[in-house]
Amino acid sequence: MKFIHITDTHINAPGKTAQFPVSHHVEKVEQVFKHIQDTNVKPAFALITGDISHGGDVEDYQFIRALFDKGAAQLGIPFYVVLGNHDHLPAFREGYLGQEPSDEKYYYAEEIAGLRVIGLNSQIADKPGGIIDDVQLAWLKKQLEQPAPKGTVIALHHPLIHLGDLSLPGMLVENRQQVMQVIHETDVVATFSGHIHTNYFANYQNVLHIAGAGTSFTVDFSESKGNVSFVDLCGYSIVTVHENDGVTAQYIELPRPRGEYMTLPLASLTDGHKK
Repeated sequence: MKFIHITDTHINAPGKTAQFPVSHHVEKVEQVFKHIQDTNVKPAFALITGDISHGGDVEDYQFIRALFDKGAAQLGIPFYVVLGNHDHLPAFREGYLGQEPSDEKYYYAEEIAGLRVIGLNSQIADKPGGIIDDVQLAWLKKQLEQPAPKGTVIALHHPLIHLGDLSLPGMLVENRQQVMQVIHETDVVATFSGHIHTNYFANYQNVLHIAGAGTSFTVDFSESKGNVSFVDLCGYSIVTVHENDGVTAQYIELPRPRGEYMTLPLASLTDGHKK
C-alpha cells in the first residue's frame, strides 16, 4: 500500500499576512497535488502532519479545508491531518471540521484497507514544543491492544526520534520515551512527523520514524557558526507499506528557485520563537 506524507504547509487565506509573503505556500501545495497526479502513483490516502496553517483563524481553516478537499477530489483519496504548534484548535474545529470551537484535543484512529492510521495531538498551548498527554497515551495503549490486519502508522507533528545536535528544547515530543514504551512490541510499523522542516529518518526498536521536510519551506541546519537558513524548497514523500516486509519512503523534491528567505541563530528556535 502506498500513501503520501506532506507536512508543514503553513497556509493562510488569500489576503492574510503570510509567514513569508514571497514563498507561495498555496502554490506549493497545489504543485504537490499536481505532481502526485501526473506521476500516477495512486496512493490510498494522504497524511498531513501539522502546521497546516500559520497561526490560523476560522477563515484560514475554511480556506485550507476547501484547498485540501479540492486536492482530495483531484487525487481521489481521503486526507488525514494532525495539528502542530502553529495551529489553533478552536479555529480548526470551527473552520476545518465545521464543529463548535473548543480546546479539546484532536486525535483519531482510522483503518484504510487494513492499515490503521492513528493521528495524535502533540500541541502544547502557546509553546513550540510537543507532548502526548496522559489521556492520549491511555487511549493509544487501548487502541494498540488489538492489532490491525496490515499494521499501524502514527502521525503527529513533533518528532519522537532523537535528532542529534537538533535535539533541543521545543524540537521533540517531551515525553517521547513514554510514547515509545506504549508502541513497543505492538503492530506499529512507522511514525510520521514534521516540525523541523528537514528530512530525518531513524529506526528504533523495529519502528521506522520519519520527520519530513516542510512543503512550505525547508530549514538548512548545515549553516556554520550556529545559524540556520530558511530556504525555498518544496517536496513530499511517497510511503510504501510492504506486506510483511517493512516500510520505505521516497522523498520527492519539486523544482523551486531555492532562494533563501532568512538566516537565524539556531538558539532562537528554542527561545520562544515558533518555527
